[in-house]
This record gives sequence, structure tokens and C-alpha cells, in this order.
Amino acid sequence: MRAYDIILKKRDGKELDVEEINFMISGLVKGDIPDYQISAFLMAIFFKGMTPEEMSALTMAMVHSGETVDLSEIPGIKVDKHSSGGVGDKTSLILGPMVAAAGVTVAKMSGRGLGHTGGTLDKLESIPGFKTDLTRREFIEQVKNIQIAIVGQTGNLVPADKKLYALRDVTATVNSVPLIASSIMSKKIAGGADAIVLDVKTGSGAFMKNLEDSVELARVMVDIGSIVGKKTIAIISNMDQPLGRCVGNALEVREVIESLKGEGPDDLMELCLTLGSHMMILANKAETLDEARRKLIQVLKTGEALSKFKQMIELQGGNPEVISNLKLLPEAPFISNFNSYKKGYIHFIDAQKIGICAMKLGAGRLKVGDKIDHSVGLELLKKVGDPVDINEPLVRIHARCPEDAKQTEIDLAEAFVVKEEPADRPVLLYGAVTEKGYKAF
Repeated sequence: MRAYDIILKKRDGKELDVEEINFMISGLVKGDIPDYQISAFLMAIFFKGMTPEEMSALTMAMVHSGETVDLSEIPGIKVDKHSSGGVGDKTSLILGPMVAAAGVTVAKMSGRGLGHTGGTLDKLESIPGFKTDLTRREFIEQVKNIQIAIVGQTGNLVPADKKLYALRDVTATVNSVPLIASSIMSKKIAGGADAIVLDVKTGSGAFMKNLEDSVELARVMVDIGSIVGKKTIAIISNMDQPLGRCVGNALEVREVIESLKGEGPDDLMELCLTLGSHMMILANKAETLDEARRKLIQVLKTGEALSKFKQMIELQGGNPEVISNLKLLPEAPFISNFNSYKKGYIHFIDAQKIGICAMKLGAGRLKVGDKIDHSVGLELLKKVGDPVDINEPLVRIHARCPEDAKQTEIDLAEAFVVKEEPADRPVLLYGAVTEKGYKAF
């Protein structure tokens, strides 16, 4: 078997078999196939696409390229959740404790932020002392004990994905549905989950900018899950404006704590209840979505969800007192406001530009390895549809110095559209993709 023949076959639009795909991924990881041939292989996939069977074979080849996590000793159905990336998306930190308090087992491996999107691990590490690098045994024992742990991915989990992404990034093949889907699903499957709920974002702050592309990506990932025996459902949600009100690590943790007290922003709470209800169904903890939602609202009202988050913080070395004293979270030394330049209604907030502003303040990374500042970020005081007066604050800027804040004010001017006529509230949830296809809400 030769890489040349496999590249030629895919270039000509023919379907590859499992052995051919395994050969390419094995050769990539071992270093037997040079980067230029893997790059040609990626470009052939980019232009010719892959069948569901090819994509599932690629996904499983990537899963088996390194270690996998065996969660079989943990009782119950393990349900994972994945977001395709967004701005102000702190749902995992609310969802995990909430569904765990309702009886769902959550053994979650998460990543760090890069570019304009935040990372779950970075947010958790803004809690003083919090450890995301538990050993495999500590991870499993914690989940058995309290039904939830959120940790970083092991260094040898899906190494093929890291190598492929590095090449995709420099060969203009990042934006390929088969390659995106196999990348996401390989990490979820290798992480040991029995079932997966996907939150596929669409809009200005998302990787997929329009609904049609987002539905296609969701459909492909659900197909892969089905073929490899993992119950999978995808929810399509709006990322045209940031989710919730806070963007930045410690600020988002503060919003998480408020949300677990039942006091979170409406859009954030609705998304968490929707995703959480589907996690409950997949875990066989509720028979209907209405029943699941009632149970989740109940653990919020009783404080059980907040207590579960506190337990997780304490067991992972963090200071649990942050729950009752938000002042223990990192605070930026300089705070200022960005004010509206006219009277009217907010028609649009560019989520990507907001994310970039937060990144430039120090809340995110331009490249892997960059150090982040947990204290800085942005608080949106207004959302799309809200009325505003001239000079009324739109954003509260949490910065390291006045100069950073001043530059952020300049940048934010391009992120807001204010018009005189009233604006409708945007749709938050578009629909769901299951094995049966896409159904709009």
C-alpha cells in the first residue's frame, strides 16, 4: 500500500476503505508519511469530501492513534457535551454541575481557548488553586464520588488530531466539514463518553457563519456518532452576539456562579436548560424534555447545582469560598465604560469582534503557549433589542491599564450597530439534528 495511490484515489473522488485511511493516519503519527503527502491528502479531502463511512473510519483511526479513556468502571451512562466554539460560552461550567446534581454522570475533558473563543480550562483556572491536570485515577475516582470532573486532555489523547490540525492550519484546509467533524468527534469518543450532546454554533462569532453550514456540520457529526455506536444529538444555537453578558475568564466564572443560583442571563439559562434536558434524556434520567427541564430547574432552585459546583472546586484543589465571596476571583486593576454614541436600539453586536477585544485585553491567546490574564474582559450591559440613550454605558471594560481600556473603546465602536427604529430580539435556538435529520424549533 502506498500513500501516493491513496491520494490519487481520493483526488479522483473515489471512496477510500478503512485500511487505506488507517494506513494514512498510522503513517502520519509514526512519521512514515511525509508532511507534503499528508497535505495533499487533506487537500483531496477538502475538494472531494468524504462519505459517512469514510468519516467514521477517519474518526476511529484518529481515536486509536493514541490513548483512550476507559470509563467502564464508572456506573451509569456517561454523557459528554461539546460546543463548536463561541464568545462568552461558559455553558459547560453550568451544565456539568446542574446535570450531575440531577443524576447524570459527567466525565469531561476540555481544552483551552485560542483566538477569539474562550476555553473551559482557562475559566476554571481563574478560581484560586483549581487543578485541571488530575491523574487518570483521580479523574475516575472523582466522577465515581460526585458524578462530575472537568479536566484537561491527556497529552497522548488523539495525537493524530494535533498533527493534522497543524497541517490544516498552514494548508488552507481548516474549513472542511469532514475534517472538522472527525477532529471534534475523535476527541469525544477517545474521552470515553457513552453519549454526546453537541452545541453547534452559527453566526458572526462562530466558526460556521451561516445556518446551512452549521446544520451540515451537525448532521455529519451525528452520523459519525451513530455509525460508531455513540448516541449523539446536536443543537444549533445562535452566536451572532456573545452568550450571556461576560467575556473573560474570572468574569465568566462569576456569571456561572450567579447562573447556578438561578440568576443568570435569559439566553445563557435557556441554552443550558435545553442542552441539559437532552443530556438527561440520553442518560435515561428523564423520559421527556419537559420532565428533564423540571428536574433541572428544581436542582437550581434547591441549591443542589451550586453545591455540586462547590464540591468539584474543592476536590480539584480550588478555593470553594469563591461561591459565597466573588471578590476572591481575580479582579482587573482598571475598569471603565464604553458608551453609546447615539440614542436608539441595538440592532447588532459582532460577537467575533467582542471576542477579539477580550483577547487583546489579555483574556485569550493569539497562539498556543501565550500567557493569559484571568482578571480582564468585558461585561455587556446591553444586548440586541435593548433601548439605549446617548452616552449610556454599553460595555464595562476590565483592563490592566487605562491605555488598554482606551484602545478597547476604539475597537468596540466597530462592534455595535445602533439604529433609531426598534429591533427584535434574536432567535437563540434554531433546531436539533438527530439520526432522523434536522428539525427546526
